[in-house]
Amino acid sequence: MSLTIRQVGPCFAGEVDGVDLTKALSPEDVAAIHAGMDEFAVLAFRGQMLDDDQQMAFTLSLGSIERAIGTSLRKKDEYRLPDTFADVSNLDKENKPFDREDRRRLFAIGNRLWHSDSSFKTTPAKYSILNARSIPTKGGNTEFADMRAAYDTLDDETKAEVEGLVCEHSQMYSREQVGFTDFTDEERERFKPVRQVLRRTHPVTGRKSLYLASHAGSIVGWLIPEARVFLHDLVEHATQRKFVYSHEWRLGDLVMWDNRQTMHRARPFP
Repeated sequence: MSLTIRQVGPCFAGEVDGVDLTKALSPEDVAAIHAGMDEFAVLAFRGQMLDDDQQMAFTLSLGSIERAIGTSLRKKDEYRLPDTFADVSNLDKENKPFDREDRRRLFAIGNRLWHSDSSFKTTPAKYSILNARSIPTKGGNTEFADMRAAYDTLDDETKAEVEGLVCEHSQMYSREQVGFTDFTDEERERFKPVRQVLRRTHPVTGRKSLYLASHAGSIVGWLIPEARVFLHDLVEHATQRKFVYSHEWRLGDLVMWDNRQTMHRARPFP
């Protein structure tokens, strides 16, 4: 059975059939997945019961990876997983849930804001991959917004206004929005803002998109209040329901998304 993709979102997002991610992929399947990502920006693979080694093998078949170093408040001796995996769980290294007041948990609540992974790094992320090993009793959906459709539907005046703008991104900006400001001097240095263009062009398809995130807290050359209101308005436009796909997780789901073309957010769970 050959790999097929059918659209499941309102204007993007596809569900993939005809591939077993526990096995090595053929070059044709790898090429089809990359092409599917270029077109749909989010791909869901149902029923993929992977272990860590299988998930890493699939990941590496698509390209090199970003090491998950220094992007959370976990110290090196607190890592639950190797740094080949980005641990965004609510678990400590003993696999026990963080206490409610734990600053690592409070910091991670920022993932419920619309964002693009690693936009706060000089070289931001291309793909992210998430596999459902267990699911909550309720809630916990992941929502995705199509930033290409968001750009396409801007009025001409706003398209002209975003052209050439550069934003500063930092996790300190996103965490401020949920009231988390408890950063050490070392963390403030580590999370220093980086600059990203606001309007991007996809290198394969040539489609233009907005590059937004809750991590974006300023626009170079703009006054902060004006910049934040402008960015807030763009995020509101980009996350209209007609541009959003909400993934309701089932055990074994693997979902991957292109951070260059989408924003996403986690929804609350017990």
